[in-house]
Amino acid sequence: MHQLTLAEIARGLADKKFSSEELTKVLLARITQLDPQLNSFISLTEELALEQAKAADVRRANGESGALLGAPIAHKDLFCTQGIRTSCGSKMLDNFKAPYDATVVSKLAAAGTVTLGKTNMDEFAMGSANESSWYGAVKNPWNLEHVPGGSSGGSAAAVAARLLPAATATDTGGSIRQPAAFTNLTGLKPTYGRVSRWGMIAYASSLDQGGPLARTAEDCAILLQGMAGFDPNDSTSIDEPVPDYAAGLNGSLQGLRIGVPKEYFGAGLDPRIADLIQNSIKELQKLGAVIKEISLPNMQHAIPAYYVIAPAEASSNLSRFDGVRFGHRCEDPKNLEDLYKRSRGEGFGPEVQRRIMVGAYALSAGYYDAYYLKAQKIRRLVKNDFMAAFNEVDIILGPTTPNPAWKLGAKNSDPVAAYLEDVYTITANLAGLPGLSMPAGFVDGLPVGVQLLAPYFQEGRLLNVAHQYQLHTDWHTRTPTGF
Repeated sequence: MHQLTLAEIARGLADKKFSSEELTKVLLARITQLDPQLNSFISLTEELALEQAKAADVRRANGESGALLGAPIAHKDLFCTQGIRTSCGSKMLDNFKAPYDATVVSKLAAAGTVTLGKTNMDEFAMGSANESSWYGAVKNPWNLEHVPGGSSGGSAAAVAARLLPAATATDTGGSIRQPAAFTNLTGLKPTYGRVSRWGMIAYASSLDQGGPLARTAEDCAILLQGMAGFDPNDSTSIDEPVPDYAAGLNGSLQGLRIGVPKEYFGAGLDPRIADLIQNSIKELQKLGAVIKEISLPNMQHAIPAYYVIAPAEASSNLSRFDGVRFGHRCEDPKNLEDLYKRSRGEGFGPEVQRRIMVGAYALSAGYYDAYYLKAQKIRRLVKNDFMAAFNEVDIILGPTTPNPAWKLGAKNSDPVAAYLEDVYTITANLAGLPGLSMPAGFVDGLPVGVQLLAPYFQEGRLLNVAHQYQLHTDWHTRTPTGF
């Protein structure tokens, strides 16, 4: 049962081949048995899962149907879940039990999903390797000595190891797409505003976006259908109709114009990954797509702009964690200043502290214009590059990451080296565009992803292209040894 996709689970439940309760028990046992190798979960919610599974079975027995009714998933541990620890991978929130459900959680629960638990993540979503979590690093099921990518590495590792069919995740600078590439999954970052951010603990408010991680584009379509939609509680949510993503998967790719930016194939890209991307391009050409070289001239400025904007927003968002209102509080503070300093110093890890300091510096009176304002101007140039490109092509294709997953600890002494791994993903966040990563092959036994980008609210187009590609390739069906 653990090998079934979301789509296969929906068909199995509809045909009464098994119940949601039976499936849930199988997966909970599998998590208990195998997750100690991976450390992909922070919290397991057995009682809640069995309760939701039984309720889903009753709803089906009463004639209800739905692709997500009775489907087991997990939530990245920054989505608030009522009465359940929501830690953000941080000591700061280790004792925090949210008093309400995030909109994504409540929407998926209403659709009948079964929550197996909360997945591990980089602390406050800050990282590219899932090594900054207070609960320890997550291991990549394809090679336990390598990282699974971050910050949604717990969700990615759990799905890749077949502990569950799909999971929620978030993407601030590539944190859905990069782990998807590193673990042989399909991951989708929707258009900014497509999925509600209410109840999703913020890292960088103008960049964060929730989305699905699964094994196939079809499963991502099913999960996104349950997540997407306007939310009046979220001021950044956009009131745009949500199409039937599953219904659009089988459209022809004949005449589809795919742009390949020349800047993607520079010196930093592993030549073996470049070869796999070219193979993907040839496969899509066979399906009728037309390839055109394009240019994104301001891509080179994206990383420095992102690493000013994101830390600046983080320093503002994380100022609320002061040891007074909620979160970690130090023992026996001498005075208010000591309370602030020690609570934050003890509660936040090194990577979070580093980004808060960078952000506070960029927002300070003497440097705001030189850094933050300039970074926002670069952000507009990046967006303009994409708008010009989408006048010529329908989607943009390239590598998701410049290299395959690196060894655990390999970049800990050089944070900038890890930041550079986001070079292909962060532009979509700066521009607010939807992006998808899908499996494209292997280098030294480690998975590689190909990234697709589309105009605003064209998630359906990305899913259609990925689904058609997956009908004609089998990379996404490969399973890591031992899982």
